[in-house]
Amino acid sequence: MHSLQFRRVVTTLVSRCPRPGLGTAFLAARILVAFAVPPLAFAHESHPAAPPAAVSTEERAFLEENEAAMTKMMNDMAAKPTGDVDRDFVAMMTPHHQGAIDMAVIELRYGKNEQLRRIAQEIIVDQMQEIAAMKLAIGEPATDTTPAPTQSPFAPAAAGPHRPGMQMDMSNGMKK
Repeated sequence: MHSLQFRRVVTTLVSRCPRPGLGTAFLAARILVAFAVPPLAFAHESHPAAPPAAVSTEERAFLEENEAAMTKMMNDMAAKPTGDVDRDFVAMMTPHHQGAIDMAVIELRYGKNEQLRRIAQEIIVDQMQEIAAMKLAIGEPATDTTPAPTQSPFAPAAAGPHRPGMQMDMSNGMKK
């Protein structure tokens, strides 16, 4: 009985709908956009505004520095288009790569896992090289690629456990 009623309702609705055409296609596109935009618009708002209260002082510092690095990266990536696709690409990718460098430095500052610390070091080197290569590709000089220090400006260098060989002062080896 329900199947017969369902068929009647569907038949009635189909007979009242206009034939598919340009107007129907636009309506369908608008409906798709209406459902697709909200998840995209809120995708970057998943970062907590404040770290949970139960985290340690070190974890809180890590979360705050990481959030600041990500916010800076996102703001800097919003480059105004110049009409030159290649320059616009470099203008947006440079802060993206710098954001990865900044986050890797934060991992070196607070992270304990030696494998992740090594990966963070590789990220710093790789991203610095890519920034330099992109700038050279568009005719800009590669800027000085001295990595950021791994110690917080608020804490003395002796604070925290010492990890020999983990400091990344490459400034002497990179200057000619």
